[in-house]
Amino acid sequence: MRFRLTPRETSFYDMFAASADNIVTGSKLLMELLGADGPARAEIAERMRAAEHAGDDATHAIFHQLNSSFITPFDREDIYSLASSLDDIMDFMEEAVDLVVLYNVEELPKGVEQQIEVLARAAELTAEAMPHLRTMDNLTEYWIEVNRLENQADQIHRKLLAHLFNGKYDAIEVLKLKQIVDVLEEAADAFEHVANTVETIAVKES
Repeated sequence: MRFRLTPRETSFYDMFAASADNIVTGSKLLMELLGADGPARAEIAERMRAAEHAGDDATHAIFHQLNSSFITPFDREDIYSLASSLDDIMDFMEEAVDLVVLYNVEELPKGVEQQIEVLARAAELTAEAMPHLRTMDNLTEYWIEVNRLENQADQIHRKLLAHLFNGKYDAIEVLKLKQIVDVLEEAADAFEHVANTVETIAVKES
């Protein structure tokens, strides 16, 4: 790590950790959704909406701190990129839950549970990684594993699409379900964006 002669604003580390912890909350709500019925799904959607609002607040706090800080722990564009990508994850997860409720989906297709399991694991890894931004230690395995999970998510997504287009579902149902699985895939992509940003930061700081 580069030796610095100037002090740095350290509250960013805590805010990134809080944002990642909130994503873990969101992933747990996605897991709850799998076994829930209609009324329970609506209640889960309300809790997910609250978590998404908390994520927005965390992102805005990071941006405010960034705009008011003269010295930052790493490059400003990387702080912005990391905060934005973390926020994207939460947005996509909330959108997926909201679509399930709005479309009144009775049964999610087989394979969605695998998508959500991948997201839950990526959320755990991301939350574990954020505190390591302070030292930039022990992060390599994190971004390698998240990239592996994203590749796994791609495979699951392709199989889901093949399943949706096998003729079992009517056209309207296909459109609804495809939008949901596509948004979950976007969440997986956003986790990879976070991991790639962390790798970029670590390389710059090495």
